Order: sequence, then structure tokens, then C-alpha cells
Amino acid sequence: MKIKTSAKPNSTLRNKTGNWRTFKPIYIHEKCIACGTCKRVCPEGVAFQTDKLNSSGKQYFDCDYDYCKGCGICAAECPAKAIEMELEEK
Repeated sequence: MKIKTSAKPNSTLRNKTGNWRTFKPIYIHEKCIACGTCKRVCPEGVAFQTDKLNSSGKQYFDCDYDYCKGCGICAAECPAKAIEMELEEK
């Protein structure tokens, strides 16, 4: 028996969904240790490593706000506490 679900992880990149979120992740680039945890735990696959370096010489991570749903998993799992959830200003 196949179960149908309405939630499909990693489907955000087909539909912009960032306009309805309540909170958004703010990446603190100077604290980023480039571990990639945010990218691994993001259920929508919108966290990515940039080609820019912070003062520690690390290629820090960021996310695509057009597709981020603001779930906060990245912030909760970041070992360096380099991501904070901020109330979305509309």
C-alpha cells in the first residue's frame, strides 16, 4: 500500500515558499566554522556554501530566502551557534 503525503521534503526549489514564513534564519558569517551541518539538516536543501571567506578563512554557509520555510532546524543544529532565527518583517 502506498501512502500519499502532502509534505514532500526537498520540494521547495520547485516553488517559492519564502514569502509566508514567520521566522527566517540569519547566518552570522564570522561565527561559521564551515562544518556543513546546516546544509545536511535542511529539509528543503536551501542551505549552501558560498565562495566567500570569513575572517577565519572559512567558506561560510548561507541560504536562499526565496525558498526557505523558516523551520529553524539549521539554527537548532548549528554547533557554532552561527544561525539565529529572526522574526520576518513583511
